[in-house]
Amino acid sequence: MTGKLKIHNPLRDLYNEAELPQVIRRSLNCILIGNIFGNLFGIICGGGTTAMVGLATSMGADDLTFAILTAIPQAAALMQIPFSMLVNRTHKRKKYMLTFGLFSRAVWLIFGLIPFIIPKGVVINYPLYTLIFLLGISSVCGAVINPCWFPWFSDLSPDRIRSRWLSVRDVIMSVINILAGLLIAYLLDHLPAETKYIIIFILGGAFGMTDMLAFAFCKEVFTAPPQKLKFGQVIGGILRNKPFMHFMIFWTVWCFTANMSGTYMSPYSMNVMGLNFTQIMIFGTVASCISAIFTVQRWGKALYHYGSRNVMLVSCIGAAITPAFYLFSSPGNIWPTLLHNFFGAMFWCGANLSANNMQLSISAPETRPSYIAVFSCVTALAGVTLGSLSAGGLLRVFEASHLFTGWFDRYKMLFLIATVLRLGSVLLLVPRMEKDKEATPKDLIYAILRIKKEK
Repeated sequence: MTGKLKIHNPLRDLYNEAELPQVIRRSLNCILIGNIFGNLFGIICGGGTTAMVGLATSMGADDLTFAILTAIPQAAALMQIPFSMLVNRTHKRKKYMLTFGLFSRAVWLIFGLIPFIIPKGVVINYPLYTLIFLLGISSVCGAVINPCWFPWFSDLSPDRIRSRWLSVRDVIMSVINILAGLLIAYLLDHLPAETKYIIIFILGGAFGMTDMLAFAFCKEVFTAPPQKLKFGQVIGGILRNKPFMHFMIFWTVWCFTANMSGTYMSPYSMNVMGLNFTQIMIFGTVASCISAIFTVQRWGKALYHYGSRNVMLVSCIGAAITPAFYLFSSPGNIWPTLLHNFFGAMFWCGANLSANNMQLSISAPETRPSYIAVFSCVTALAGVTLGSLSAGGLLRVFEASHLFTGWFDRYKMLFLIATVLRLGSVLLLVPRMEKDKEATPKDLIYAILRIKKEK
């Protein structure tokens, strides 16, 4: 038999199912390209990345500094509210992405140069303060991105294919992340100390700028006309939306507990367990990507058949207990990092997919940018920021009080507290959220384990 080899394209199947015109397909593909480069940007650039931990450590950062670096991008989410109202009023998503968003990513090109252009003072650590300042500038300008791209994607993608599109996207990003993660780790371990951060952050900034530029080729589609809304009107509508409020409260508590432990896992792996950049990348990013490749599309199908609430409950219970692997850590031992990231990603991708789907499905279409902005702001400030800073404060208290100084050190105590709080928040809050499918969590577990339900 002769003929051309047909390559299965899951995105094309989804587009055909939804009968999307060519211009919408091209726009969704451009968003996919942007998301891929944005994810590569996120591997390098951010308050808690391995590269940032290494750069900040070389500048003399302490536990509280790591909490501040993690908290700054989240605190800047407050700017999403005025940006979202601006987007609602003007419908100029593309313009804002290619100005504010592009500038926020370009700032990262100079992060690696900070130790060379800013002298270190005798009393004040000027390079570290400059790092914090530039992170703040980038984060404030980048706050426009979320109220633009996420509602934009929502307007382009029909509801019935949205979760499956996101799951296909996550698989593609996971494969690329494996290769990129290994390359970045190799560069961090083998480039000369005086130049490696310059090269790494120039690369990260270029990835981020490419992410923004991809949106220049997307068609702007709006499902609601421009609206000049008052802040009180927007907040009032959100407060009256009970399903959205229940979900936002849970995700805020979840982010708080997750970042109590998550902020310090990379510094702990590097500075206490003694793992190098390559080990952290292989047993962290690469392990989680491999896990996501084999599970994320299953979660996407589960969302379609069993609903967001059931997926949220099952996946969050699994994700909640994975930090406990670090309770068995010791210097040079790679297994806690590997097991946490492999099994954590297996469940985290389900939690994130269901969270993304919920944000879009239970927010009002006419004010969706404002819903997304308020959600991001509340979860970032009361969740991520407060969780990171609370953890930093706890570590300082433990250190000052000389508590947990043996094998069960202060970090392990923090991981234990975070695990208990995460599991408690899931069991208490998720069952109270709105049920979106008739199926039960038991039905989903049976489907995952491929157990036939008894009649």
